Parts: sequence; C-alpha cells; structure tokens
Amino acid sequence: MSDSRIRKIVIVGGGTAGWMTAATLARILTTRYCEITLIESDEIGIVGVGEATIPQMATFNRMLGLDENQFIRETRGSFKLGIQFVNWGRIGHRYFHPFGRYGLDMGGVSFHAYFLRMHQAGEAPDIDEWSLQAKAGQMDKFMRSIDAGNSPLSDIAYAFHFDAGLYARFLRRYAEERGVVRREGRITGVNLRGTDGFVESVTMEDGATVEGELFIDCSGFRGLIIEQALKAGYTDWSHWLPCNRAVAVPCASVDSWTPYTRSTAHSAGWQWRIPLQHRIGNGHVFSTDYMSEDEATAILLANLDGEPLAEPRTVPFTTGHRNSFWEKNCVAIGLASGFMEPLESTSIWLIQSGIARLMAMFPDRGFAPAGRERYNRIMLTEFEEIRDFLILHYHATERTDSPFWNYCRTMEIPERLAEKMRVYREHGRVFRENEELFNDTSWFAVMFGQLMQPKGFDPVAEVMSLEETRDRLAHIRQAIANSADYMPAHREFIRQNCAAEAA
Repeated sequence: MSDSRIRKIVIVGGGTAGWMTAATLARILTTRYCEITLIESDEIGIVGVGEATIPQMATFNRMLGLDENQFIRETRGSFKLGIQFVNWGRIGHRYFHPFGRYGLDMGGVSFHAYFLRMHQAGEAPDIDEWSLQAKAGQMDKFMRSIDAGNSPLSDIAYAFHFDAGLYARFLRRYAEERGVVRREGRITGVNLRGTDGFVESVTMEDGATVEGELFIDCSGFRGLIIEQALKAGYTDWSHWLPCNRAVAVPCASVDSWTPYTRSTAHSAGWQWRIPLQHRIGNGHVFSTDYMSEDEATAILLANLDGEPLAEPRTVPFTTGHRNSFWEKNCVAIGLASGFMEPLESTSIWLIQSGIARLMAMFPDRGFAPAGRERYNRIMLTEFEEIRDFLILHYHATERTDSPFWNYCRTMEIPERLAEKMRVYREHGRVFRENEELFNDTSWFAVMFGQLMQPKGFDPVAEVMSLEETRDRLAHIRQAIANSADYMPAHREFIRQNCAAEAA
C-alpha cells in the first residue's frame, strides 16, 4: 500500500491561534510523522483580545502536558471563576455568570426549578448564594479543588486570565522544542495548483517558496489563504451583534486581583476588565453606527482602575464566519475562521475547538470530501450556538436609554434562541441542546441575570414540600458560604503557588 500520509504542514500566522495549533500538532503527530512549519512576521501585530478563557482551557493545557503553575507564572496570569455583568439588564444592576453549577443535584430535578419556586415565594432573592464561584468571586477568593467528600470544595470549576502575547511565546518554545520550525517573514503570494485549485505553496517576501500539503490559516481577520486566495466568502452577523470595533488599553494593576472578568455595558456597547498579575487588560467594544471612536475611547479611559500603560489601539471587526472553514487543503483557525466578540470569552475556545475537530478528522493526501464537509457543518453549528448565547445578552434587557439598546431589545432574533426564551418565560426551564458549549447553568445565569421573569416554575419542583425545599436550600447555601469562607484570597493563592517573577 502506498503511503498517503500528510508529510508537510504549513501554519500561516503565529499568535495564539498559530502557536496553539503548532503545539497541538507537535504533541499529537510529532515531527517524526510530518514536517511542521509556522510562518509569521514580527512586523505584523497580534490582535490579542483573547486574554480571558472558559474552563475548557484547562483541558487543552492538560493535553499538552503543561504544568499549570508554570503556565500562570509565564503568562503573568490569574484565575477566573466567572464573569460579572454590570448595567446589562438595566443601569445599576449587576449579576454573575459563574462556572460550575448552582446548588446540588436534587434527585433528577434541576436545582433551578427549586430555586425559582422559593424565589417566586419571596424567600430566595439572590441566586449567587447557591454558587461557590459567585460567592468566592465577591470575596476575591480562589483555590483549586481538594478532596473534601461531597463539599463544594471538591469540584471547583475555573478558567484563566493571561497575557496573550506571553502565552504565544510560551507555546512557541514548547512547539520548537518538539521540532516545529518557525520561519520569519511576510508572505507575498499564494500559489494554487492548476488542476484542482489546491494550495501548493506560498511565496515569501525574499522570493523563497514554502511548499506544503496541508495549510492552516491563522493569519487573522485578513484570511490570507482561506479568503484572499481561496475566496471562501464570509457571513456577516452584524444585524444581530451590531458592535464592530474595539478600542483596547492596559492599565496599572491594583491591590485586589478579582478572580473574574467584568463586563460593563455602556450606551453603545460594553467594556471588559481582565486582571493580570502585572496589569489590567481593558477594552471597549462598541458600534460605530451609534458611537464615534473618540467617544468610545474617552469612555474607556474614564473607567480605568489605574494609569494607562500604553496608547489605546483600535481593532475593527465584523462578527460572523467564513462560509467554508475548511476549503480544499486549507483549514482556517482563530480569527481567520470568523469572529465572535469576546463577551463570553469564547475566542480561544473556538481556536481549541477548531484544532480538536481537525485532529478528529485529520486528512491524508487524498483529502476526501466527507471529513471536510463534516468539519464545516460542526464548526458552523458551534458558531451559531455561541452567537445565540451572545445575542441573549443584548436582547433580554430593560434598557431604553439609547438608540443602541432600543435596537437590540426590539430586533428580530434567530428562532432557536426565541424558542429558548419562550420556554424559559413559561416555567423557567432551560435546556442544553445536544453538545452545545453553554450548559443549562449558563443559560439560566444569563436569563435570570438579565431580569427575564418566568410566569411560573417547573411544576415537578412541587414533588418536594415547601418546607422541605426551604430546608434543603438553606443547608446548601450554608455549605457554600462555609466553603467560600475557607478559601484563601486569590492574590495570596497566586503568591504561594504561581507568582510571576516580575509581578
């Protein structure tokens, strides 16, 4: 039998997407299987909006065999228990979208159902009382899980904040140690095979050519191969997610390192706050249809914790996706594949997901279409499901203070999301569809947090008497409060385990 294995892989672009891809290929395939070349230019800047993550990031790090403390030290990172949303449901209101679950398993009936029963009876006003992540976040506390039986401390879900540039450098070293070859320089041309239009090679600024059999486009928004050469096309979702620009600036750190990302809604968008060991990352995501760049920048600078550490920089974007994520022998990963604003920290997850699905359907030199078609279908579903979750934040609001929020509140939304909202408004029920990224806890956290009021609660919750429900919820709330009290301060945990040398 002839050897049809892919022997040459070329990754176009570095940054988070490029080096996550290179590290994964080096770990799983090894360079004994094939040559892996990554081309990047020091002259091309990195967008780097993905400094906040979701818990699935830990799975990626474990797959690479990374030491978590070393990872946090080298990226000057911190830990994340969820996202605090400010001014989203209405001005002055805030809520917490936690990782992990609310309460405990209640014999096959969702905890949300029992909570809503008590809430609608006026006895359980704050859902945060039943989330360890929310309680610990409010107290600026953090720790990893310990063996504590059925205590909430035995199952602490968390993610990370980190410096995206330092993370790319960290992974570059990892990949190069395993045989990945980095080639410095700009690509000036993409050469397609005359017989079938597959990518044959790329031409460098110095005239050299780099040949490959599988090309992975990590070139960012411009999509050097997937769009400029292969004309994959792009689907624009701006009518549902109208923000189209971000202005970003780091500022000086403060004494308290909050173990969560903060998202504060403004009149035409929202501002992120991501605490690291050496600085705070900040950015204002906004719509130029409703606000000028100068106004957006002024709002950002007026809402920093400390002195700016650089000049603000602007990143234009169009929310949406390539019509084909995998076209011929090119797979787009990261911003080259599409963009979902970082409202729920999904940018790096989409990189991770794209890599994992590529490895699951890794081709040979025949590039049979079935694997490519499945990849495109699954990635499109992933994008659509995340899109709907992001739309929920904008659409389920009581804000009427600006044209932007009036548009978002009244716009037509995808039917899948509309159905989820109808089901919730009847009896407070939420469901995770198939293998979608966000589970029922996340959907409930945002729907309840955005002030959506169900007409009733799941009638199955009445299987337990009101008195028994009251007692069970009180017991769980106390266990969570005790667990949060036990946890050390977030900053102290980092100091003892993973403090960066220069922090």
